[in-house]
Amino acid sequence: MTDRYAVFGHPVAHSKSPLIHAAFARQTGQDIAYEAILAPLDGFAGSVAAFVAAGGRGANVTVPFKEKAYALANRLTPRAQRAGAVNTLKFESDGILGDNTDGTGLVADLTRNLHRTLAGKRILLLGAGGAARGAIGPLLDQQPAALVIANRTVSRAQELANLFGRSVRACGFDAADTPFDLVINATAASLAGELPPLSPRVFATGSLAYDMMYGRDTPFLSFARTHGAATADGLGMLVEQAAEAFHVWRGIRPDTAPVIAALRT
Repeated sequence: MTDRYAVFGHPVAHSKSPLIHAAFARQTGQDIAYEAILAPLDGFAGSVAAFVAAGGRGANVTVPFKEKAYALANRLTPRAQRAGAVNTLKFESDGILGDNTDGTGLVADLTRNLHRTLAGKRILLLGAGGAARGAIGPLLDQQPAALVIANRTVSRAQELANLFGRSVRACGFDAADTPFDLVINATAASLAGELPPLSPRVFATGSLAYDMMYGRDTPFLSFARTHGAATADGLGMLVEQAAEAFHVWRGIRPDTAPVIAALRT
């Protein structure tokens, strides 16, 4: 029988995950079906339970349910524990495994697809929500020289920094005014077509501005280009985190390059 997988979100109609996983299934010869499921804001757990009862084997989880997925899982991988959020669920005979592939996907896109070395580099991470939280652990694993979290509400950035120890520093947007090699926008500003209140001095010569948003030229990317930075959107991260989830479910890691290229066109 065909194994069923899905992505849960609200909204979710825009999701490219069904296209991505269909491409992975064709490439690897896996017999799966993958759909997008709109879960009610107050009915995530019930939607997942109904999917499992209908034979669902695994799921991706997107905004705004990643913290609820974390609470739903009865077992967590170390990277999900670090992130405090779950974007990948695997339904097993003894319960639900929760994982987080977002940060792994981000690092894979930066290092493998964009050929950026992160070791010894200065990294500025904008935002202190779930997207930022999932990225910090994998970024620290690359041993950067510095990782700074900048957020409009400094206390939220500081709370997040405290979870990861003295190697992470927190500040407000207005205090981030020294050059960084990599500036990652993990805020929701791009969703609203807005720009975080950022100093142009954060962009060093040869720096990369990376927006987790994909599919559009955001104000953040335009601002970064104006001030001399190279730019990249989050499409590669989307595909790489999906490939990691596919590996969690199927034990096979698909080739992401042709899928990224197909989505670009």
